[in-house]
Amino acid sequence: MRSIRARLLVGLLLLVTVMSLVVGSITYRRVLIETSTLFDYQLRQMAISLGDQASFMSGYELPAHPENSDFVIQIWDVFGTRLYSPGLPFLDKAILGYSDLTVQNERWRVYARATETSVIQVAQPWRVREKLAREAALRVLLPLLALLALMAAAAAWIVGRAMRPLKGLTAQIEHRDIHSLSPLAAADLPAEVSPLVEELNRLLDRLSAAFASQRAFVADAAHELRSPLTALSLQLQLLERARDEAERDLATTRLRAAIERATHLVTQLLTLARNEPEGVAEAPTRAALDQIARDAVGDVLPLAQQRRIGVGLDAPAAVAVQADAEALRILVRNLLDNAVRYSPEDSAVRMRVYRDPGGQAVLEVSDQGPGIAPADRSRAFARFYRAPGASEGGSGLGLAIVKAIADRHGAQIELADAVPQGLRVVVRFPVA
Repeated sequence: MRSIRARLLVGLLLLVTVMSLVVGSITYRRVLIETSTLFDYQLRQMAISLGDQASFMSGYELPAHPENSDFVIQIWDVFGTRLYSPGLPFLDKAILGYSDLTVQNERWRVYARATETSVIQVAQPWRVREKLAREAALRVLLPLLALLALMAAAAAWIVGRAMRPLKGLTAQIEHRDIHSLSPLAAADLPAEVSPLVEELNRLLDRLSAAFASQRAFVADAAHELRSPLTALSLQLQLLERARDEAERDLATTRLRAAIERATHLVTQLLTLARNEPEGVAEAPTRAALDQIARDAVGDVLPLAQQRRIGVGLDAPAAVAVQADAEALRILVRNLLDNAVRYSPEDSAVRMRVYRDPGGQAVLEVSDQGPGIAPADRSRAFARFYRAPGASEGGSGLGLAIVKAIADRHGAQIELADAVPQGLRVVVRFPVA
């Protein structure tokens, strides 16, 4: 049974039914006991009321009592002579007070009382008492049964009213399409439902931001891909129009360079798409940041040697972080590759990996390039951003990829001036 409404109804009805049965059973027994006490009181009052009349009933005989007689009365004088008795012989002796007797296979409730001149005994069949008691108890239970039906109807109404906000919420969601990501109305919702709606609204906000980011990404990618594709087309035309082998070789070289630039741009775009904070990430594992830094140095070493740039790594101790190891390799490699590309020839790039006093893992990459002006640093992580006057014709996605990976891992990035010149990038990872 998955319906909350059905569960509540069944649970409340079962509770009401069980409680009604318990209360009804207790009430029935109490009524039987109280009725029996009342009948005992009635026997006693009859005996008391007959006390003053006993002397006037001497020798008076009644016909044999009918089977459905409610009471039997017997009176003796002080000498044991019957002064009053029904025709049917009942008892020849009396036990003062209340007693239960069996006469001719029938149970009787008897009360006997002695006065100065007589002994009075009043008896009542148990079958009569039980019948009257049951009738009285059932008369008491009938309103309880009617109340049970009213409580069931009230429970159904209360559950239906309590579930009404959920129906309204369902109606809001049913009338939405894939483009409707505005927050759900959260007014007048029960306290138990409000957290769910708030989380749904936060999820809708994240989805809206993710879709907006993807739309912007696609628009930017389409814009940026237009230039390399146009260049490829132009280089292909030049190759086709080449008049001799020298022109053909030159056109082929330029076409290959244009293809490499386009391939690099597409690769960077795919890397950025995979590492967006809203994207699907691999489960974080224990990754050795110091070892990843050493691997990154080996990856960029050919380019560094070609440009006569020295690459140094300062990682005196092992530093581990909880991260997607492959994404972390991309982050470190992009930072180091940017530093090498933007540093002038015969300069140096330095990378440090350590833990700060607060226990955070820190990655620092410093170069001796032109750096980024403080006024432009807030835009440095935007897609396709290139610093004014940059000599390298990159894709403008390197720092955007680094920022996306850092955000996904909860890391903080800081851009600062290097000493004596250049850019220093500091990435601080949260304490595991």
